[in-house]
Amino acid sequence: MSVVIVGGHDRMVHQYKKICKQYKCKAKVFTQMSGSLKEQIGSPDLIVVFTNTVSHKMAKCALDEAERNKAQVVRCHTSSENALKEILKEKCVG
Repeated sequence: MSVVIVGGHDRMVHQYKKICKQYKCKAKVFTQMSGSLKEQIGSPDLIVVFTNTVSHKMAKCALDEAERNKAQVVRCHTSSENALKEILKEKCVG
């Protein structure tokens, strides 16, 4: 399963990827808005949006791509390790 994480903290990128690997998911993490975010997202199975740490523009871009690719979306206010683990426990087989 491929997962895209939008938002979160820069210092947590490594931990987010490590957690996804534990759940046998391939992960891309975007904590900052880049001009080519739309192209970089690709077509994941799941998009996790950490709403507390993401700009409106970045969230809208991610949600538009999710709709276009028919990807599942999970919005989470907290961008902690435990929050991500709970999401992946529910959505991924691992």
